[in-house]
Amino acid sequence: MRFIRPLLSATGLVAALALTATACGPSEDAAADKPAAITSAEGKDSGGGISADLADTLKKHGVDLDKWKSGDWKNWDKDKWLHEAKDFVNPVIDGLWKPDRMKTAKDPAKTMSAGDLSGDQGVSDPEPAPVTAQREKTPYHDYAAPVGKVFFDSPEGSMVCSGTVVKDPKNPGRSNLVWTAGHCVHAGAKGGWYRNIVFVPAYNDQGKDAASLKNAQPQEVAPYGAYWADWASTSGEWLTDGGPTGGEGAPYDYAVLHVKPEQGTKSLEETVGNALPVDFDAPQVAQISAMGAWGYPAAPPYDGLIMHKCVDRPGRLSLSPATPTMYRIGCTMTGGSSGGGWFSETTDGKLSLVSNTSIGPVTAGWLAGPHLGEGAQQIFTMMSDKFGAR
Repeated sequence: MRFIRPLLSATGLVAALALTATACGPSEDAAADKPAAITSAEGKDSGGGISADLADTLKKHGVDLDKWKSGDWKNWDKDKWLHEAKDFVNPVIDGLWKPDRMKTAKDPAKTMSAGDLSGDQGVSDPEPAPVTAQREKTPYHDYAAPVGKVFFDSPEGSMVCSGTVVKDPKNPGRSNLVWTAGHCVHAGAKGGWYRNIVFVPAYNDQGKDAASLKNAQPQEVAPYGAYWADWASTSGEWLTDGGPTGGEGAPYDYAVLHVKPEQGTKSLEETVGNALPVDFDAPQVAQISAMGAWGYPAAPPYDGLIMHKCVDRPGRLSLSPATPTMYRIGCTMTGGSSGGGWFSETTDGKLSLVSNTSIGPVTAGWLAGPHLGEGAQQIFTMMSDKFGAR
C-alpha cells in the first residue's frame, strides 16, 4: 500500500516560498552601477555594447542594429519574424520599458473551450473546484522575491507574462536564468520569436493600485530593475505545434531565458537574493499533496498589477493521447499569470519549481501546466552549459 502524505496546507507552502526571498530589500547600488555591455562567453565586445556573436546574428538576418533600436523591430513581416530556434535576437533598447509602458502591457491569454478538451480519452481527472487566488503579501521582495513579470512585444502590441528566477547549476549563487512559458517568448507554429523580452522581478513591490502608481518612482514599479533576455530556449514541440489556445504544444509550453541587467553588473540571483531549483523528476500527481502557482493575472477581474497565488492538490489533464498529461489545479487567476512558476516540496522537503502556468478555461476556474521531464531538462541544461558563465 502506497503511503500518501497529508495535504500540505496553503499556509505551509506559502511560508516555504517566503523562505526563498531575500532577507534584505532591493539593492540600492544596482541602479547606481554603470550599464554593463553584453559580452560573449569569450568576453569579446564588437562595439556599441553588443557581443560579437549577437552582431553576427543580426548581420546574418539583415538586421541593422541602429534601425532596429529606432523602431524597425516593429516590422512583423513574415520574412522578418524569425522562427527557428537558432534565430533568437533581442538587442537591448535602453529605456524602452518605462513604467507606463509596463502598466499598459496586455495578457496573452491561453484559454480553452470544452471542445478543446475532447481528446482526453478519459485520462483526465475530474475538473477541480475553483480556488480563489489570494493576493501575495507586500513587500513582494520579503515573500516571493524570485517571482516577477516577463514583458515582450508582439504584433498585437506590448504583452506581459509571469516568470521565476531559477538556480543555475553551472553558476551557483549567480544565476541569470528565468523560467516562463513557451508562449511568452515564441508565437508557436504560425509565428516566431517575440521581441524586446525583459524580466522584472518583484514588479510593483508594494502592491499599489493603478491610481497610486500614477506618480510612482521607477524603483517602486521595478525595484530590482529590468533584465533583458540575451537568449531564450523553448521546446521544439512548442515551435512546431504551439497554437492560440495551446494546441498539442501545450504539454511542452515552457521556456528558459538567460538575462542581463539593463543597468548594473550584478547577476539576477545576487540582486534578488535567491532563486528556486527546478525539479525534473517530480512524482506522479497522486503522490503530490499540494502545488502552488504564483503570478500576475492581468485579464479581468484582475489588472496585472498585483501578485497572486493559488494552492491546490494537483490532478491530471490530457489534451491528446499522443501527448503527456499536464498538471491541473483549481485557480481563478487569468491571463498574465501565464509562465508563472508552480512550486511544490520535493522528496527532500525543499521547495522547487515543478511546472508553469500554460493554459486555462474561458471561465477561469483552473490552470494547467506541463510536466517537466527529459525534454525540459535538456533545454535547461543547454542554457546552463552555454550561457551560465556569461
